[in-house]
Amino acid sequence: MTIKDEINRDHELLTEWRRDFHAHPELAFEEERTSALVAERLESFGIEVDRGLAKTGVVGTLKAGTGNRAIALRADMDALPMQESNDFAHASKTAGKMHGCGHDGHTTMLLGAAKYLAETKNFDGTIYFIFQPAEEGKGGAEVMVKEGLFEKFPAEAVYGMHNWPGMPVGEFAASPGPMMASFDIFDLVIRGKGGHGAMPHQGVDSILVASQVVGALQSIASRNTDPVDALVVSVTQIHGGDAYNVIPDEVRLAGTVRSFRDEVRAGVAPAMKRIADGVCAAYGATAELQYQKLYPATVNSVEETEQAVAAAAALVGADRINHNPVPSMGAEDFAFMLREKPGSYVWVGNGAGAGGCMLHNPGYDFNDEIIPLGASYWATLAEQVLPAER
Repeated sequence: MTIKDEINRDHELLTEWRRDFHAHPELAFEEERTSALVAERLESFGIEVDRGLAKTGVVGTLKAGTGNRAIALRADMDALPMQESNDFAHASKTAGKMHGCGHDGHTTMLLGAAKYLAETKNFDGTIYFIFQPAEEGKGGAEVMVKEGLFEKFPAEAVYGMHNWPGMPVGEFAASPGPMMASFDIFDLVIRGKGGHGAMPHQGVDSILVASQVVGALQSIASRNTDPVDALVVSVTQIHGGDAYNVIPDEVRLAGTVRSFRDEVRAGVAPAMKRIADGVCAAYGATAELQYQKLYPATVNSVEETEQAVAAAAALVGADRINHNPVPSMGAEDFAFMLREKPGSYVWVGNGAGAGGCMLHNPGYDFNDEIIPLGASYWATLAEQVLPAER
């Protein structure tokens, strides 16, 4: 691997920063300590800093040469509302909060790249370093965009990166098209007529109806959607009843929907309502649906993905790039930025990790070994997309 020497020399320092972020996790829009440290470090590098977009967002601006062209590099800062099970020295010091997705590492890698680029300025243009709050379910990227991110920082393209447990260290993955799915949620209330559990004929059993609805909803993916299109409809909650011998008046179902194409996504809520109403009508019950579209699909553009792959290949070799990764049904609010600007979102191998844990696991920890690699990727990408005049 071809790691930037200057970044490699900072490996120990960057590891200290990453572990400090990990020990002090902050949830969506609460990243006060994290964003303050990010801003202070950017300023210490000589980078102009703007604060306050999406409450705790930070954007650093660095210019070199003509400064005419501009790109944006983005990292997320927030942690998850979960209890960490690790017992190492840098484990979370705050109960119920944990960096279980590696945003501590993402923030550190972009800081490492910013430090290097500010010192070397081996590029011609403007780089915007976007440190985004609230990726985990709160849509901080959308808030930043709505508050004028790209009007104030007019980048021609935007790039993102996420660590990927299970992918070997020294490997990257990226392809044009979908990388991550859209993210929708639903609440579906089934209303019947409660009664005695021993006399079900005197009421309308909401439990029975709800169970039929759960099964019928799976026909949206299996029979209402083109088989070549990916779609997941998952009922993840069922709430109803309080006693052994009482049939409840209502049952609440809740869950999530994932897809890659807008056309597929648009058809889910109407199909869900039609199916729920039909099943309920057959049993004499009623249905009430609330459907929320949260994140769109994360879709890479062609040219920018070619640039991202070229930068990664310069570091690890073309044979260590997965050009055709299977898109993940997980979601990523970087999608909102890609709706505004062309760009690319890549995965960087995080190795087996602590205990082989995947993201959002209480035993997960970001792999500090890849910090110089991720920072060098950002630096190389900036230098290749904005080449300095020779």
